[in-house]
Amino acid sequence: MSNKNTEKRSALIFGGAGFIGANLARHLLLESDASVHVFDNLSRRGVQHNLELVKRAAGKSGRLRVTIADVRNASAVERACRDATEIYQFAAQVAVTTSTTDPRCDFEINTIGTFNVLEAARASGNHPFLLFTSTNKVYGEMVDEPLQLRGRRYAYVNRRCVSENQPLDFHSPYGCSKGAADQYVREYFRIYGIPTVVLRMSCIAGEMQYGNEDQGWVAHFLYSALRGHPLVIYGDGCQVRDVLHVGDLVRAFNSVRSLLPQTAGQIYNVGGGPENAISLLELMDEIEGLTGERIRYTRSERRPGDQQIYISDYSKLALHTGWKPRSSVRQTLSAIYAFWQEQRELFDGVPVRQKVEPALPSSLLERVA
Repeated sequence: MSNKNTEKRSALIFGGAGFIGANLARHLLLESDASVHVFDNLSRRGVQHNLELVKRAAGKSGRLRVTIADVRNASAVERACRDATEIYQFAAQVAVTTSTTDPRCDFEINTIGTFNVLEAARASGNHPFLLFTSTNKVYGEMVDEPLQLRGRRYAYVNRRCVSENQPLDFHSPYGCSKGAADQYVREYFRIYGIPTVVLRMSCIAGEMQYGNEDQGWVAHFLYSALRGHPLVIYGDGCQVRDVLHVGDLVRAFNSVRSLLPQTAGQIYNVGGGPENAISLLELMDEIEGLTGERIRYTRSERRPGDQQIYISDYSKLALHTGWKPRSSVRQTLSAIYAFWQEQRELFDGVPVRQKVEPALPSSLLERVA
């Protein structure tokens, strides 16, 4: 078998125009010689603009290919996977609330879509590196975990953070669909020898993220402050998450890929860790300090399945790869703020003017029904 770290890299990114996918695509185009294949159905707000930023990074290199298709289309997925040396499965339905109102759609995208990717990788015969982004929601609400209120945030009584040894308790349709998918990904290493890695992510934030109430809450809070829009806080606002900048997440992707076969078949928690944990109320204070804008908000009942606190224990990933977060919560907020300032036309609802880069040649753009 050829060495995956030295052969010509061909990276296929499902959900490649989304927040995480576009950041990875730009990184690969700007910082490596890999060819990049973005596969996305362009259904999410802001992703068309992200795709333009990815095209700009590609320039005239000829290293970018785009397929506009849905991960639920098994034949389109299989065609895309044929020549890939590495595959990133980010295509997903990402909101717990949406999963409760339309669980079938959530299941079809997150579980069947990922199964399609796994089967296509197996059918290719290439044994490509395959990375899947899972979620802390696979651990459920952790209702038996003793908590205490310390000032304006919750804290664990018996530990600082959550490791991969935490029992699975999917709790919501979203947790079920992502949890089933991450177990399938692990089994395709065990049964078929495909070098897979699962990353169970906490709160990821950064540039090219268009946060809303259900997903991307750090960006949503910041954009609401900048626009003068009030927020709804579900619960008391003392809920805690650890925040990880998307650039640090991309470094984690590189770390696990570059250290195969040690990382193959592993599941890792990834997040900002205890040093980057923050409550909703504390984040609003940070935003006020950064922007000078005070967030107005009202309160509503806590939503079912919402963890009062989740903080990632990333020590397994650090042990295996040496990876650790570099960006603080304030630095992450500053990066999102800078993106907002640079892309004001987009956020103000004015069409973004096309710059100097041409559209992709038709030979590199494929639409699949």
